[in-house]
Amino acid sequence: MIILVDMDNTLADFDKGLLENWQRLYPNEYFVPLEERREFHPHKDYPEHLQDKIYALCHSKGFIRNLPPMPGGVAAVKEMLSKGHDVRFCTSHLFEYDYCILEKYQWIEEYFGAPFVDRIILTRDKTLIRGDLLIDDKPEIVGIVKPSWEHIVYDRPHNRDVTDRRRLTWEKWRDVVFAGQ
Repeated sequence: MIILVDMDNTLADFDKGLLENWQRLYPNEYFVPLEERREFHPHKDYPEHLQDKIYALCHSKGFIRNLPPMPGGVAAVKEMLSKGHDVRFCTSHLFEYDYCILEKYQWIEEYFGAPFVDRIILTRDKTLIRGDLLIDDKPEIVGIVKPSWEHIVYDRPHNRDVTDRRRLTWEKWRDVVFAGQ
């Protein structure tokens, strides 16, 4: 089975990294608690006068590189591989990619090892990538073709209104990925 795994907010905790950096840099500014996030793009959860600051923080040097891993994600991917599955990191770069692309490669190398950077698929259109499953927090994934994969929604507060697809967390991933095998 080919399993495509998104990075941001699936393997790397983008929301936690954003909130921790935001509170460190702007301790007196309004912030959105993690469980109250409702928008896929985090700056859209904030009042208009703060959106540019959020956007800039997400695109700043070192932001992606220093994101903490999602608890259980690295171990889950390694277990999938040990069971013979072909796991690929299927990720999109941020809109401003000056730092993001290199930092995604560095992040994978740190948490999985140098050979795993060859498993990165960087694309703005995930529908073009062949696979059996795509584990991704994005609520809707659209592109130019009908995808070959089933979209498994990685559970996050901003996608809880999605009820028409299977969901997983790293704590219960086996129940979803190995279902029916």
